[in-house]
Amino acid sequence: MAEKFKFAPRDVSELKNEYDLIIIGSGAAGLTSAIQAKELGLKPIILEKMDKLGGNSTRASSGMNAAETLVQLKHNVVDSFDDFYEETYVGGGKLNNTELLRYFSNHAASSVEWLADHKIFLEDITITGGMSKMRTHRPASMAPIGAFLVTELLKQIKLLDIPLFAGVNVKELLLDTEQKICGMKVVANGAPKKIITKAIILATGGFGANQDMLVKYRPDLKGYKTTNQPGATGDGIKLAQKVGAKVVDMDQIQIHPTVQQDNDHAYLIGEAVRGEGAILVNKAGKRFVNELDTRKVVSNSIDELDEGGAYLIFDKSIRDRVKAVEFYASIGLVKTEDSLGKLALENELDERSLVTTIEEWNKSVETHNDFKFGRKTGMDRSIKEEPYNLIHIAPAVHYTMGGVGINSKTEVLTDNNSVIAGLYACGEIVGGLHGNNRIGGNSIAETVIFGRQSGQQVFNYLR
Repeated sequence: MAEKFKFAPRDVSELKNEYDLIIIGSGAAGLTSAIQAKELGLKPIILEKMDKLGGNSTRASSGMNAAETLVQLKHNVVDSFDDFYEETYVGGGKLNNTELLRYFSNHAASSVEWLADHKIFLEDITITGGMSKMRTHRPASMAPIGAFLVTELLKQIKLLDIPLFAGVNVKELLLDTEQKICGMKVVANGAPKKIITKAIILATGGFGANQDMLVKYRPDLKGYKTTNQPGATGDGIKLAQKVGAKVVDMDQIQIHPTVQQDNDHAYLIGEAVRGEGAILVNKAGKRFVNELDTRKVVSNSIDELDEGGAYLIFDKSIRDRVKAVEFYASIGLVKTEDSLGKLALENELDERSLVTTIEEWNKSVETHNDFKFGRKTGMDRSIKEEPYNLIHIAPAVHYTMGGVGINSKTEVLTDNNSVIAGLYACGEIVGGLHGNNRIGGNSIAETVIFGRQSGQQVFNYLR
């Protein structure tokens, strides 16, 4: 067995007073931007406020969306940039920033190739809600994309000898008399420090773990649990605002429909489970929604049941296609029985109704005609191979689609759309790309696409 990879951040005592480029955040966006910048000849460093690296990226499970890839062709999927654009646009309520969306949809395939060039291979595909084709790329092992990607990117950070410091909290961004970025103030090991730099990339993520900030923009979300890691508190957004950055779509906060939250911790149950064929039922054992409609629609449908959630049902064949289920099972989130009747009885569902529902669903799969809810994707496998599985889920705060305003060069903008020279942003900190609903698989794609772009554009700026 190969030894598990471990990454050790630099000791903060090694933190110098001046750098080419400082990247704030060690999630997939920050790591990607650092790699791209270093390979172009810059000398970047990464600052992470948390002790644990990877941010929310480590929690991503489904995959990375892209169209017109070689991987798709190997799986007999013929796709197009335009279809990817249009489905993301429709899925976002046609409120997406079209400049960002066009760049995103046209550069996803090359970003999958960029990862492969770094020996980070996403050779399997699945599908997520709101998409008509299999364009969600993931490892051949079908492992959850997030931890896999962060680990592989950290290997590249180590190989390229890019300094990464954990436990460093950025307190203020500094502008010179020409309103250009000239440095920052940080607290490292409890001590204040000023660092000089001409360029900063904000890759600090969203604010899904900041209850006060969530309620400020969406009072109706008070008390909702979150899938976010504790560091997702919107710090980067506040830093940017203090130097004049505009924010957009701050009230657009995504609720993920399938989150197991029966105890103090909220565990995201990845969309790939439904993408591979799982269905949702209510307490009566009946389906109530197209499970692969957009997250907004599915979440609202679950809330409208007023039953404290719903139940994700799948069999062995589907479980085998989503390796993340084994983790869910290892911590007691999956209920498993050798018959649908037992599964219903043990979880207080209507037994006869559940059996009927599964029989109807299997006929829909065989004919590829969901006459009840019009589902057209994730219908490659029936639910008939024991053991049968159930996960109780309910909606929870998952993703903040609002954030800092940027252009397609990832340059941070002011309220009058002028550029703050030397300041860039990528990943969940950015607002506008997703409109009012993020499609599953687009967040990881966003980190790599715009992470690469920010590294390239900083190179242009500094040279």
